[in-house]
Amino acid sequence: MILFSSALEFVENKKNKMNKLIIDAADKKIFFMLIKGKNIYSVSHENSKTNYEKLAILINEFLNSHDLIIDDILKLYVNQGPGSFAGIRNSLAIVKGIHVAKKIDYYCFCFSNFDKFDKNIYENIPNICDKLNIKKNLINPVYLS
Repeated sequence: MILFSSALEFVENKKNKMNKLIIDAADKKIFFMLIKGKNIYSVSHENSKTNYEKLAILINEFLNSHDLIIDDILKLYVNQGPGSFAGIRNSLAIVKGIHVAKKIDYYCFCFSNFDKFDKNIYENIPNICDKLNIKKNLINPVYLS
């Protein structure tokens, strides 16, 4: 149980928990987007074996650069493909590990499911997942052959 010393501390903690992290390592770049309240931040990295091996470190560095830790994230969104096998496998493994360790729900999206929406606008992903009733904590990767 978390105890707060003041109502302001409770409100600040609740506000911090509205953060959403989008992870996409299925494409040509490793891409992260953080939706922190009404602010949106993003970063991309080279899609390489070295970066796949340190994906969790890249996520932590990205969150730290915005004064957050993984506990401050309310929901995770991860691209399940189609795309790079290594990118999808590593990003899904990281997200699943975060879910198991921190009990943060995740949603696996696929741009091909977003036909009627502005599918390539990452900041729309949380709203589109809500509209399409995408189930949380369900993994169905789509690899390119």
